Amino acid sequence: MTKTAIVLIPVFFAIMATAQTKKKAQQEIKVPLTAENWAFKPGTVEFITHKSVPAMKLLGGQDSAILKTMDFTDGTIEYDIELLDQKFTAFYFRWNSAKETECFYFRPAKSGKGDAVQYAPFIDGVNLWDMLFHYQAPATFETGKWNHVKLVISGRQMRAYVNNDKWPCLLIPMLEGNNLQGALAFDGHVIISGLVVKPGQTEDLSPQEGPDLTDHDTRYIRRWQISPPVAAPKKFEFNDEYFKKKDAVSWDTIWAERRGLVNITRKYGGPPYLSRRLVWLKTNVHSAIAQTRKLNLGISDEIWIFANGKFIGTDQNIYGHPLMKQPQGRCAVENASMPIPLVQGDNEIMIAVACDFYGWGIIAQWDKDEDLTLNK
Repeated sequence: MTKTAIVLIPVFFAIMATAQTKKKAQQEIKVPLTAENWAFKPGTVEFITHKSVPAMKLLGGQDSAILKTMDFTDGTIEYDIELLDQKFTAFYFRWNSAKETECFYFRPAKSGKGDAVQYAPFIDGVNLWDMLFHYQAPATFETGKWNHVKLVISGRQMRAYVNNDKWPCLLIPMLEGNNLQGALAFDGHVIISGLVVKPGQTEDLSPQEGPDLTDHDTRYIRRWQISPPVAAPKKFEFNDEYFKKKDAVSWDTIWAERRGLVNITRKYGGPPYLSRRLVWLKTNVHSAIAQTRKLNLGISDEIWIFANGKFIGTDQNIYGHPLMKQPQGRCAVENASMPIPLVQGDNEIMIAVACDFYGWGIIAQWDKDEDLTLNK
């Protein structure tokens, strides 16, 4: 070995060590919790030292504190959170606006229970928590103490950890927001500290959406025609005039999403404040014989069903109302069922859907698929 080589070896390793240090620094961003890095309304946020660490205190208003210095796509996000009361508190990622964002939030009064934490997207300003009950989970946390949160986000999937870095409390096979990148933000009455972002570090979590176990189930009605929405009174009795209006509208095709959910919110958004909207859905089913079959239904918020022009029945599922269905007013295929008389041959099924509260849509699944051909 030459003297030149001997001299260069330590130089080489020094360069490599420096490069590794820089690479590590690039992969881990410690976000400053100082006013100049955040967008917020005056009087809603304080930047303090809390329990000997720099912290951001949100004072419990409706507005969010939005990180100005980052456009986040994929990676790992960690932070410590101290809950100051029992009000909901949320972390937003891929934030494009208050109307379009992904959201992970705490229900502080529900620690240890099945709905302690929730993932939900905001679509056109509507939080879809009532459409996605399966994206809530138990987690254990305390008010007045630090709780550690870790989110691993990769493409369409997410793992969420609360006070346990080994076992996720929530696995999301399909992030359902409309955006794949955006800002980070917080709201609630909380103190935040130790915010660290590791862009691109996804712990081998696949960016592709995970399986939907209903995909193979041929009983779901997945293809519908949908009318434009119309205004409807907050309280009204459905009558022939509404049924007749269906003949004067133009129709568009809408396909069910995961779990067979016909997500009207994604297509039309929610209703204006303190108002109600209504759409028509229609589809065709071919029956090999004359028969009556049970149609299982997920409902949000109120429906009226017709088969071959004849009124079959109505039902509703509105959170907090006496007639809300299990699970706790959320839209699920077990909300309700109705017997549907079918003639031999083609049958037109029509459902009017009205929205009162947060997300709206339906799930429709026949009890069995024998002697039926859907969407003919």
